[in-house]
Amino acid sequence: SRGFNKKVILKCQEKELVGELPVARYGHTLSVVHSRGKTACVLFGGRSYMSPAERTTENWNCMVDCLPQIYLIDLEFGCCTAHTLPELTDGQSFHLALAREDYVYFLGGHIASTDCRPPRLFRLRVELLLGSPLLSCEILNDGLSITSAIVTPIGSAHEYIIVGGYQSDSQKRMQCTYIALDDVGIRLEPREPPEWSSEINHSRTWFGGTLEKGSALIVVPSGSNSASTDTYYFYQLDFQQEG
Repeated sequence: SRGFNKKVILKCQEKELVGELPVARYGHTLSVVHSRGKTACVLFGGRSYMSPAERTTENWNCMVDCLPQIYLIDLEFGCCTAHTLPELTDGQSFHLALAREDYVYFLGGHIASTDCRPPRLFRLRVELLLGSPLLSCEILNDGLSITSAIVTPIGSAHEYIIVGGYQSDSQKRMQCTYIALDDVGIRLEPREPPEWSSEINHSRTWFGGTLEKGSALIVVPSGSNSASTDTYYFYQLDFQQEG
């Protein structure tokens, strides 16, 4: 608490949703947009079990990408609507989503049907109009081939560092990328990565998350065979804004 006597109370409220509800999934993103004084949640992507009609004994536990629909959730009234956009042609999972005002940027992701990580970048706009919302999507250039990465906020609002993740099934993404969202759009710039330890360099897998602004946690299993050990190395990364 750094000398301050603060008491933080966390509350969890269950909300029953009605309308077009998404199926249970993982590997999706959930973002918050603000438009015309209103707030809504945007759910996109993810992976789920095959539908009961498609499941057999052989593929009973197989996972597939969910349909490439945008789910717009109004938490105030508890309603959910599904939207299909022509620019979103494939389901995807483990991508990144960054939101600013009424825009959400979807970056990277893995497509299960083709087992690929295309360098994709979409910009979704959500206008919360009276009556019904208006959604539009634009395909942008200069995307990243990346999955399961960590997004750490730095500097002022809507500035981030992307670290970690994978660029293929057998290759970790060792680079870092700076991202800024502003009134013009999105800006991506490469950044010099930290000096990785030998354990990180030689590990096949890694994971982690954001600790606080400008700080992230990286975890790698110890030993060459991650399946045979319960011991992990923990690393804290600290990023400072230049200037």
